[in-house]
Amino acid sequence: MIGPVFQREAAIAPRRLWFYAARTVFVAALLALAFTSWQLLIGSQRVVNLGDLAWFGAAVFQILAPLQLAVAMPFSTLLVASAVALEKDRKTLDLLLMSRMSNSELVLGKLLAGMLTVLVVLLAALPLLLILSLLGGVSTGQIFRVQLVTLAAALAAGSLGSTLALWREKTFQALATSMLVLVLWLAGWEIVASGALGETAWGISAQSWAAAMSAWQAVQHAARPQFAETMGFAPRFDPVAWNLIASLCIAALLNAVAMARIRIWNPARESRPSRGRPAAAESGGRADALPTTSVHSAGGKLRPVWDNPILWREVRTWAFGKKVLLMRAAYLATFCVCGAAVMATSTGPAGAARGGVIPAAALPLAVLMVVGLVLLNALSVTSLTNERDSRALDLLLVTDLSPKEIVYGKLGGALYNAKEMILLPVALCAYLWFAARMSTENLLFVLGGWGVMSVFAAVLGLHAGITYANSRTAIATSIGTLLFLFLGVATCMRIMLAFGRDFNYQFSAFFGFIAGGSVGMYVALNWRYRSWAINWVAALTPFFTFVVITSYLLGHFGTAFIVTVAIYGYATAAMLVPAVSMFDVALGGGAAQQE
Repeated sequence: MIGPVFQREAAIAPRRLWFYAARTVFVAALLALAFTSWQLLIGSQRVVNLGDLAWFGAAVFQILAPLQLAVAMPFSTLLVASAVALEKDRKTLDLLLMSRMSNSELVLGKLLAGMLTVLVVLLAALPLLLILSLLGGVSTGQIFRVQLVTLAAALAAGSLGSTLALWREKTFQALATSMLVLVLWLAGWEIVASGALGETAWGISAQSWAAAMSAWQAVQHAARPQFAETMGFAPRFDPVAWNLIASLCIAALLNAVAMARIRIWNPARESRPSRGRPAAAESGGRADALPTTSVHSAGGKLRPVWDNPILWREVRTWAFGKKVLLMRAAYLATFCVCGAAVMATSTGPAGAARGGVIPAAALPLAVLMVVGLVLLNALSVTSLTNERDSRALDLLLVTDLSPKEIVYGKLGGALYNAKEMILLPVALCAYLWFAARMSTENLLFVLGGWGVMSVFAAVLGLHAGITYANSRTAIATSIGTLLFLFLGVATCMRIMLAFGRDFNYQFSAFFGFIAGGSVGMYVALNWRYRSWAINWVAALTPFFTFVVITSYLLGHFGTAFIVTVAIYGYATAAMLVPAVSMFDVALGGGAAQQE
């Protein structure tokens, strides 16, 4: 029913090591988080009866359930979008369109093939969640409700990535637009859940409507015991059930649009032959009436090229396509939503957001910064993978351009094209400082750390693009490393605040988590280079990130700033030096081409 595209992926995927490693690493990470939480629990209080075990099981489940959703949704979007965009970059989608496969086989085949890893990971995590139910405090009904919400949300997110990738021409356009639409959808319903647009509608609370449409709200409600009377829901309105219906309807609608428009969107308009009459026919068949042009010139007005032609192309031309303006408009919409939320919370009483980790006025700013770093990272990695997929990188390697010109040109182009994503969060920081919600000292800390993390995200994308010859692997590794960094930080903060307030003994509890992060960074960053500098980055970055987290929670913002600048500045230099010195070896040698 699905077609040969999915059948091929299902047959080939088990041959890849990553297919097994992904589910093993994910389940091991969830198990490590559960053990870490247990160590923190027994270190801060006594466990004397079954009620304590039941409370622990419920608390851990309510931490793991949103974390699982936070992994499934963005990775479904990114993996499916990158798989479709890779077919378009390599011009193999045109060959698929010329085959006997139907539109449904193409769309559904690429969708489920891209989501195969996510589906297997969710299935592998189910037994671990069922084990938690043995502690008490969690029912099997809650677990299956959470898994169904996560699966439906992942299907809708993957359908979004597939549809936008089939529509857009460039890989970065597909990735960025998909992520921005996903963030706008979730952020919009968070605003509805807060009651900013009204407490009720048609007799149903705003939180119920948000849970019915937002997977993030629905999975948190599904993780709790279902007592309709105490949760403020109407007796006949189950938000989790309605969320499943909404997610499936959204997925069906997006796939229907993709099936109907796939042959209209593809091939791209500029690659289609002109349907007008030949020039010779219009001139009466006289060959001497044809205009003469030079085969060595593209026509038009000549423009002076800078000393670094790579940087000139990235800055002065539409290297990422003209439709990148749509992505910028989506980011501006995200900025407006986050800015409105910052202004609304900055006028109220000061306090922490839910969970007590980040002040309520700064939470939308944190979301905007995370989105900006992910998009900057995607822009950096795709700027190099697009060159390789279009066979233009081979031409660059035979020119007299030096590795420094290529690397710094790509890096400068990524920072320039992402200028809105870098400068707009700075504007929100300045507003919080002007509204007296942020001190001058903290403003300097935030801006300094933001600058270091922006350069780190750009260099990380370039490093992954150089290290991995397979574009899909490079994109997944680059964005995945950044996402897991943010998810790890947020999860550690939540566990620390949920199971203990004394941070002095928590290093031993988080030691396994830190060691796992070191191994993951080594595999992602230093699998090919074998650089001692990157070895130190992999070994030290998780530990010093833990130091940053504890310093922030203890209120030592200066320490957190200094450690962040030191460790991530060193990581940036460790990736940038081999990128400049070993550029030709990594991309032109046999090791890079044999993947």
